[in-house]
Amino acid sequence: MRRLLVLSTLLAGLLVVVPAQAEQVFSFQSAAGQLPKTVVPASYAINIVTDIDHLKLTGQETIRVDVRTSVADITLNQAGLHLAKAVLDNGVAAEIRQDDAAETATLHFPAKVGKGAHTLVITWSGPILKTPNGIYVDDYTAPTGETKRMLVTQFEVADARRMFPGWDEPAFKATFQLDVTLPKEVVAVSNMPVTQTQPDAGEPGHEMKRVSFGTTPRMSTYLLALVAGDMKSVQGQADGTPLAVYAPSGLENQGDFALHAAEQILPYYNSYFGVKYPLPKMDMVAIPGNYQAGAMENWGLLTYIDNVLLFDPKNSTPRTRELIYEVVAHEMAHQWSGDLVTMGWWDNIWLNEGFASWMEIKATDKMNPEWDIWPRQHETREETMATDALPSTHPIQQTIHNVSEANSAFDNISYGKGELVIRMLEGWLGEDHFRDGMRAYMKAHAYSSATSQDLWQALSQASNLDVGSVARSFTEQPGIPLVHVAAACASGKTVYTLTQSRFTIHDAHPAPQVWRIPVVAGGPGIVPQKLVLGKAPQKLSVAGCEAPLKLNLGESGYYRVQYDAPAFASLLKNSARFAPVDRANLLGDQFALFRSGQAPLSAYMDLADGLLAGQERDIAVLQEIIGKFETLDAYLKGSADREVFRAYARRQLAPVLARLGWDQKADEAVLDTMLRPIVLSALGMFEDPTVVAEAKVRFARWQADPASLKPDLVGVVARIAMTHADQKTYELMAEKVRTTQATEVKLRLFNALAAARDPALIEKNVLLAASGAIPNGRIAMALGRVADESENADLVWKLVKQHEAEIRTHLAPWSQDGFLAGIAAYSDTPEVAKALEADPSSSKTTGARIATAKALSEIGARKDAMQATRSQLHTWLGAHH
Repeated sequence: MRRLLVLSTLLAGLLVVVPAQAEQVFSFQSAAGQLPKTVVPASYAINIVTDIDHLKLTGQETIRVDVRTSVADITLNQAGLHLAKAVLDNGVAAEIRQDDAAETATLHFPAKVGKGAHTLVITWSGPILKTPNGIYVDDYTAPTGETKRMLVTQFEVADARRMFPGWDEPAFKATFQLDVTLPKEVVAVSNMPVTQTQPDAGEPGHEMKRVSFGTTPRMSTYLLALVAGDMKSVQGQADGTPLAVYAPSGLENQGDFALHAAEQILPYYNSYFGVKYPLPKMDMVAIPGNYQAGAMENWGLLTYIDNVLLFDPKNSTPRTRELIYEVVAHEMAHQWSGDLVTMGWWDNIWLNEGFASWMEIKATDKMNPEWDIWPRQHETREETMATDALPSTHPIQQTIHNVSEANSAFDNISYGKGELVIRMLEGWLGEDHFRDGMRAYMKAHAYSSATSQDLWQALSQASNLDVGSVARSFTEQPGIPLVHVAAACASGKTVYTLTQSRFTIHDAHPAPQVWRIPVVAGGPGIVPQKLVLGKAPQKLSVAGCEAPLKLNLGESGYYRVQYDAPAFASLLKNSARFAPVDRANLLGDQFALFRSGQAPLSAYMDLADGLLAGQERDIAVLQEIIGKFETLDAYLKGSADREVFRAYARRQLAPVLARLGWDQKADEAVLDTMLRPIVLSALGMFEDPTVVAEAKVRFARWQADPASLKPDLVGVVARIAMTHADQKTYELMAEKVRTTQATEVKLRLFNALAAARDPALIEKNVLLAASGAIPNGRIAMALGRVADESENADLVWKLVKQHEAEIRTHLAPWSQDGFLAGIAAYSDTPEVAKALEADPSSSKTTGARIATAKALSEIGARKDAMQATRSQLHTWLGAHH
């Protein structure tokens, strides 16, 4: 799954998160879970009848089960369903006991069911939801202007139980054969091709049909999928597999780029994994708006919110094109890592998500080298490490006790840290050894489940290295290693002593930890050296007394680096000689050391100042500097030094804008096209008078003629205008948000609106987000955007609390836990922190407690950073500018 809404992380000590003993290879019997393993499903034949108008369904299923221990009770999952009847084999009816709180149903039989194969037939009824989870409806406006209704499923983590009773845990793999009765006019797609369509009686004027799909391979329940609606497709093929991209009728041609991406990626994955894609087709479906998951890897039926699958040449940006490629690559990687081989339980969700996040970048880079995407992953690294340094972090691999905790694990530790650790392991082992290990892992565990230990064993065998001892130090304990570098010159050479500690931010009592860290060191004119740093210090030597030796060359390692004064002085003098990714890496580490109180802010500012003075041009480096400048600007909110800093930032970025200009050049590199809106947005934030004036002119022109502004500048220009908006201008934009149907454009315009600073307009934004103008699946994200962009998170918190009950009716269950924490996390005041902590919903579930702990860490860390920035930046600005 590619969740575009980050959820939450785990407070150290809140749960037992580090495995008590070394993880074992996968065993079904010992796999974690809540259901007993005495009865195991082998196959499901599911027949559901939908009433989309009245939001109801009825169903009957035949499940072939293997009874492994003689039992009188069979327990399985259901959520919100009513089980009417359950019959075993020869007509023996069960007494049905439903536990809605536990989301289970227990079938009690008058006599024990003997060991062996049995057939269970269950009849039930249930609701079709409007929130984007389980089986639900998505109401949208078609290109023709008509209101349409699409039937959608989203089952991960544990919502298959909302459509049918079953063993809804990943280790319980089975085959699925689905029949569904639907309105005659809709197009229906599922994991497998349609095998038969028959007319079915319906009410007068509401003709129905029964659609039968082929039987799936063995897979987990959360991968089953069904989408039905007024859809059309564009079609292609790769390596003999038919491919299709479905979209609401009239938009299908916008799927051409995603189809092109899939045609490139599938042969590459077939080769890389050494196992050919096993299903008879691969469909991708664009869900219009109401799709909170972002994207989902259902085997053979990949589903996406429409703005990450459809490319509209009139409205989409170069970054949209890149994002579509990445997300398609991510979900396609899951067809192997996640679908073919599935984690045994949610404590290993990182095996799915971290791997797919790494693979999406690897594939995107291979097919689109001009995008220079690996260096730009620096942004992911910084976001991930900012989370991992806080006391609220958790191990990549953590103990998961229930569904609430499982939902909380879909965060930037599982995704971002998982990706970065896998990249580090590949760099250490070498691409060929890593690929060979992955091939062995896929073949050994196909159609089954695995643990991290299974992967470490496969990689160890392929590389003849002890992968587990290195990998486990990063996956089974939280946090980030900090490598200290001390330089001493003698007899014409410099000896560098390397030691390690734990890097933390706003953590008064961090647990001491030791990692086995694959380190790569080098520099201009220095042959790269590799080692694995453990508890004991290690030494490197380089000829000369001022050699610019840098660790984490290529930014392939998951660790921070702190240099002593002589080592850093040499790097500062030679920083422009390093590759862009290493320049960005040096900057990122220095800012993080400032945040942790281990280095002055001046070290970062001197490094950034020198690079900008040298006319830095690389997008990864400039994005790093601009992002940190924007962060410092936010830390100075309310300070007299804010305008002084803004004037400095404007002067430093003016040459970059002078080179790029406002308008795209005919022969311009795509990275410059992507950089332009980043620079303009920053200069608008820093109140550059020339940029603000030009943005207002272009905004007025765009209102009269939308074609006058390229899509990648619409959001920037509108955001600058909204920061200074009056009521009339605001209402014109708000009406565009209400009436615009394309999700990409709607969210772009709302994100611009979110920058409004007038308290009256902030209140309008909160109401607009929850009014139905924003799809249900994006409401929480939209409100978080208002809290962030308005610079008044405390007011947004107050307004959200006033309308909380109504807002929550639109949210999927898995997003309820982190909803309030997601607003409060943008505050910097103890009042909001106390209000969040005291709110009953913040401790209602384990997932809510996790989200609350993360928000409290972020609020405290931000307050610390604001205080440090105000004292240190004042001094630096006074001395330098």
